[in-house]
Amino acid sequence: MKVGFIGLGNMGAPMAANLAAAGHAVTGFDLAAPCPEGVTAAATAAEAASGAEVVITMLPNGEILRRVAAEIHPAMQPGAVHLDCSTVDVDSARAVAEAAASAGLRAVDAPVSGGVGGAAAGTLTFMAGGAEDAFATVAPLFEVMGQKAVHCGGPGAGQAAKICNNMILGITMIGTCEAFALADKLGLDRQKMFDVVSTSSGYSWSMNAYCPAPGVGPTSPADNGYKPGFAAELMLKDLRLAQQAAEAADADTPLGLAAARLYETFVEQEDGKGMDFSAMLPRFEKRGRG
Repeated sequence: MKVGFIGLGNMGAPMAANLAAAGHAVTGFDLAAPCPEGVTAAATAAEAASGAEVVITMLPNGEILRRVAAEIHPAMQPGAVHLDCSTVDVDSARAVAEAAASAGLRAVDAPVSGGVGGAAAGTLTFMAGGAEDAFATVAPLFEVMGQKAVHCGGPGAGQAAKICNNMILGITMIGTCEAFALADKLGLDRQKMFDVVSTSSGYSWSMNAYCPAPGVGPTSPADNGYKPGFAAELMLKDLRLAQQAAEAADADTPLGLAAARLYETFVEQEDGKGMDFSAMLPRFEKRGRG
């Protein structure tokens, strides 16, 4: 398949490289990052999009996505698919899908889960929104870049699924870190705590697969000085997107709001920026109720 790929940062570069290694003809563009091996460099985003059957974007936010979409849609061939894998607000995803339809194109919003490691290994999970036929067109690309793709519904449904999932993740990680900090002060051994909770009703992905306590459970960023697998500032971005969507939809999300405020304090007022989102544990360890 002929693929344009715009946004070759930490996530986009390995995704594009995997597509090229699988035999797809990939032309890439990024304002700063170099093209990975096997990817042909374009001088502009529009050049990367020209003649492609699918154009993939992996961009930082909705404003940039809208701007890039306005640049690439006129260059895309009729019926081509704009596959956006960025994590952005639902309104931007739907606006880009509408713009694509107006230009005679198809669109799929498909944010990912799995981080840089999943991008490199080709084991990402894609949460996709858009028409069935557009999803079917890009499905072979999902098979190269990931291990699972779920068609969640119409335009914006992929972004909705991503922010709901990550709101749960932020809340459960905070709860897991709070519980470990409390267990410490109650004199409970961390391994014993893990042994109980990981096989009881308190288990979660945050505890069982990504334990925030060093030396406990499977290997996680906690065992590497909390160097990020998923950075705290990215969790803050997703929690803010969830709150933006909740306000627009008039949804009551008190724990989501509390999690967003905690990560905002951690990232912007404390030492959380550049740390893994599980580094909430050493934060709570140092704090008392005051």
